[in-house]
Amino acid sequence: MSEGDVFHEKQRLELCAIHALNNVLQEKVFTKETADEICKRLAPQCVVNPHRSMLGTGNYDVNVIMAALQSRGLAAVWWDKRRSVQCLCADQVQGFILNVPSRVSLGMVSLPLRRRHWLAVKQVSGSYYNLDSKLKNPICIGGEAELRTFLSEQLSQDVSEMLLVVQREVEEDGSWLTSDERKK
Repeated sequence: MSEGDVFHEKQRLELCAIHALNNVLQEKVFTKETADEICKRLAPQCVVNPHRSMLGTGNYDVNVIMAALQSRGLAAVWWDKRRSVQCLCADQVQGFILNVPSRVSLGMVSLPLRRRHWLAVKQVSGSYYNLDSKLKNPICIGGEAELRTFLSEQLSQDVSEMLLVVQREVEEDGSWLTSDERKK
């Protein structure tokens, strides 16, 4: 399969959480409107919603991502960075959503600021792809060994975090971890 056959939504406004969700699901499921509805459900009494940007341009938090996945019968498991990615049972994971530091730029000028950015990684037709919405095209990471290297590199950054997108049963039985790790 070529990168052209992989669904890849590109960055618009501060909607990286929506793009990451759609990219991990490999179809346009969520929009700014659906994410804003989730925000209202999460904080119905708030004038200024704590789950998105005050300006209404996006910048959704992890609660919106988790609620969105739940609405699709999926769960988000927060990865404990103290664990090695070797403990991960990759074939039980539907996709990965990472929160990483990202440079801020205005047009062609890169500013000395860093913000948080959501990106997706997904296996499509046997290969894992980096589906970061800031990329021009998806980038093939490779197989499971290359995936583990990629994830280790991403998680080595101090402020990076990772969510595993899994079926609810996988979350409940812990089968996203290798059997040795589940026994601990």
